[in-house]
Amino acid sequence: MEVRAGEGKASARTRNPAGGRRACPGKGLRLDRRGEWCQFGAVPDEKLEALRARLREYGSCLIAYSGGVDSVFLAVVAHQTLGERALAVIADSPSLPRQELAEALELGRRFGFPVRVVRTREFENPNYLANPIDRCYFCKTELFDVLVPLARAEGFAVIVYGENASDVGDWRPGARAAAEHQVRAPLKEVGLTKSEIRALSAAMGLPTADKPQMACLSSRVPYGEAVTPEKLRMIEAAEAVLRGLGFRDVRVRHHELPGAAPEARALPTPVSAETAGRRPGPALARIEVGPDELPRFLADGVALRVAEALKQIGYAHVTVDLQGYRRGSLNEGTPAAGPGRKPVG
Repeated sequence: MEVRAGEGKASARTRNPAGGRRACPGKGLRLDRRGEWCQFGAVPDEKLEALRARLREYGSCLIAYSGGVDSVFLAVVAHQTLGERALAVIADSPSLPRQELAEALELGRRFGFPVRVVRTREFENPNYLANPIDRCYFCKTELFDVLVPLARAEGFAVIVYGENASDVGDWRPGARAAAEHQVRAPLKEVGLTKSEIRALSAAMGLPTADKPQMACLSSRVPYGEAVTPEKLRMIEAAEAVLRGLGFRDVRVRHHELPGAAPEARALPTPVSAETAGRRPGPALARIEVGPDELPRFLADGVALRVAEALKQIGYAHVTVDLQGYRRGSLNEGTPAAGPGRKPVG
């Protein structure tokens, strides 16, 4: 499946009359949930030009696309720079929310870059289903195993993905898979940080400039508990309830209860398609919303409405984490949360 857009391309430059650096297009633009405010003067033109130069060096590229802040920015700049010699490819599997897929395709239509959808089969890999702390390695390995022959068949010289300079030191097993497949990270190579990518995205008119960070649905399941399509469907439906009420920073962590059947807590080895498809046992939903959104969640009966909706989805118990959403909360107390590491999710 390939989507091509006709109209809606955004200008790549917003100039400050006093000089060569970008002016903030909107006073007080919120860049992320930590409350960083846009300071476009801190993002030199040289970094964007270095990115364009790096892409021109590649000659052509296949972009591992997700619809997130980094990959949208990379896809737009690559298409502006290389035209038809750049193709964004998004992997569809049960770990990708349907709404995220729809929005990713719409962004391609709106900003004029082609997007192709491919199916990945990480859910056929027992190592992925067992949900070890390096689960992302098996997911990215499957993705790049699909992209490498596609790039070769269609004549794309390089595969790129959206790792950036702020990701250095993070717990990112997927980066190991990228290195093994010679996948390049041009945003990181030219030193673009997350906040700079958000700032440049805003200057280019990309709606993802202030999009909350989004990890795959499997990141909501604690390490060591089986990842199954049925669990992910429950998580996706639960998070849709919260987003439907206007909450932006949302995670529903899926915890199996002690009374759950053994196959729901941890899949047997080897894992088969049959065991992976078993209906999960009783589970608890631990809701995280942004710390600044907690007061609204706890007021006016909102929490009760959410609890009732999540029980309809199949959760036996519904709780709220009073610390609010924080990146990688399921990794707390695991090796993935070692010194200097900032786990995703």
